[in-house]
Amino acid sequence: MITDSPAFLKRALAAVVAAITALVIAILPQGIWSALIAVNLRTSPTIPWAVVVMAGLLILYWQYLGGRFPTRRTSDARLHHLRARRVPLPVFAWAVLAGSFAVIALIGLWIILAQVIRMPGTVLPPMGNLAWPIAAAAIGMGALISPICEQAGIWGYGQTMLREEFTASSAIAVSALIFAVAPHPPFHVPLLPKIAFFFLAGVNFAVLAELTNSILPGLTVHILGLLAFFTLIWPNDPGRRLLSDGGADIWFYVHLAQVVAFALLAIIVMFRLSEDRPSRTTTMDG
Repeated sequence: MITDSPAFLKRALAAVVAAITALVIAILPQGIWSALIAVNLRTSPTIPWAVVVMAGLLILYWQYLGGRFPTRRTSDARLHHLRARRVPLPVFAWAVLAGSFAVIALIGLWIILAQVIRMPGTVLPPMGNLAWPIAAAAIGMGALISPICEQAGIWGYGQTMLREEFTASSAIAVSALIFAVAPHPPFHVPLLPKIAFFFLAGVNFAVLAELTNSILPGLTVHILGLLAFFTLIWPNDPGRRLLSDGGADIWFYVHLAQVVAFALLAIIVMFRLSEDRPSRTTTMDG
């Protein structure tokens, strides 16, 4: 079978453009936040001005991506590509439930990985000398900026662009791969397990976006999931017992069961979501 070269090249170019667009939208503000919080902690750690500045920039960024501000000729396209559409409350609830089940399965998977591979632990900057309200504000902003920018870039703009050239399943896979190869904490983790883990996380968010035609349910799940990893999972990784130190204990099998059970629950609820999916394809941008 001879490959249709022009069509193949067109799709390959579309995938590259979508990936670059998604990653720029997702990563650029996170770099700005990293610089701001580093300067804030070094120069005036008692005043969380970086949180205030970043909150203002993030609001403006979201509004621009959603069609506000010049140029007006690109406004409709930006609104369409952000895909921050309102969905009916029952649909939103089912989507958040499905995504949350998937995140619980991913938490179990990460803990299993941390019992196979020694993980570095906390991904937060040192905050031992900070008052707890300031530390909480910094952690809260960190848990907001990544989900907001990644949802807007990868499952808003990126996946919408991919759907113009690819099938739904292909767009889900490619957008998940884009997410997987993007930089994620914690760092100094072996590359292939990390890519595989974040690919699965990306599939979760891509399926939610495809089934609801909106990034808002996935954004909610993303924020809650990242906050859980920041505060409950990653800081405890260095203390987890490795399999090489004596084999699997009861908790290894508990977390293995957690992965299987909650992955199945997520799939069941996602099938429930897909049942009335055609009726949501006409949802208006908003």
